[in-house]
Amino acid sequence: MIIQKELIHVLKISKENKIYQMCKENPAVAVVESGAVIAFETSDAFNDQVISEEQGIAKLDWDQVNPATGPVYVEGAKVGDVLKVQIQAINIADTGVLAAIPDAGLLGDQVTEPEVKILNITDGYVHFNSEIKVPVNPMIGVIGVAPAGEGIPCGAPDSHGGNMDNKKIVAGTTLYFPVFTEGAMLAMGDLHAAMGDGEIMVTGVEIAGSVKVQVDVLKGRSIAHPILETNSHYYTIASHKDLLEAVKISTAEMQKIVMEKLGLSFNEAGMLLSMAGDAEIAQVVDPLLTARFGLSKDILPEIF
Repeated sequence: MIIQKELIHVLKISKENKIYQMCKENPAVAVVESGAVIAFETSDAFNDQVISEEQGIAKLDWDQVNPATGPVYVEGAKVGDVLKVQIQAINIADTGVLAAIPDAGLLGDQVTEPEVKILNITDGYVHFNSEIKVPVNPMIGVIGVAPAGEGIPCGAPDSHGGNMDNKKIVAGTTLYFPVFTEGAMLAMGDLHAAMGDGEIMVTGVEIAGSVKVQVDVLKGRSIAHPILETNSHYYTIASHKDLLEAVKISTAEMQKIVMEKLGLSFNEAGMLLSMAGDAEIAQVVDPLLTARFGLSKDILPEIF
């Protein structure tokens, strides 16, 4: 695909522009300036293949699972910079897919038969059945930049972001990614209408939709792992094949920030985090497991 520089400030990226791994060798589908607003149209995690409960999942093309839309090249983004991604809006379809899959997730070894539920979304709720409904919480499962080395499947998380499946990645929040390659190469997909921490059965309510973001390149500050900012908290995010290691890495990243920004010693920063911070689980079912560590802005007003 020919790279075409986008001269207008708002750009729409069709979900026809799919990738299945985040990689610096992927051709950019568009080039934007720092400060641009982009709308990414996305397929669901099954690439919109599930159209009925009777169809099931046995005959799905699993090579099409977890597509992301993109990537977009952000001018001025260089190795060692930070890409700031403000999530302005998430729009979702009116039906989503939930599944139980044998040998997948924390309970998958006890799933003897696959099962699919297609759930309606109305009036701000996901309707699980006639009696149970859950508030809609549209969030992004896969979002990130190209990693430094070889490509990483969109279904896996790492320091570049990817399939973090973090339910706090919602409209109104901001993500900060380390830039590993020129242009950063931002892509995203795998929206959920609702998902619990852990995503213990591998799927949340998988759904198609669109995401509107603003991208900015931050100079003069490097990070090793993604950082999430909400109205009230900062979260450091880390992924590792061992969940405890992911927790340790996310905690250590927050401790470094607290030491730098608040002028505390190693011991003081650790005691403060023990008193006021929260080690949390994002997901425990992807190839790497993801943890986050949160600290209130009342204590840590700013990072950048």
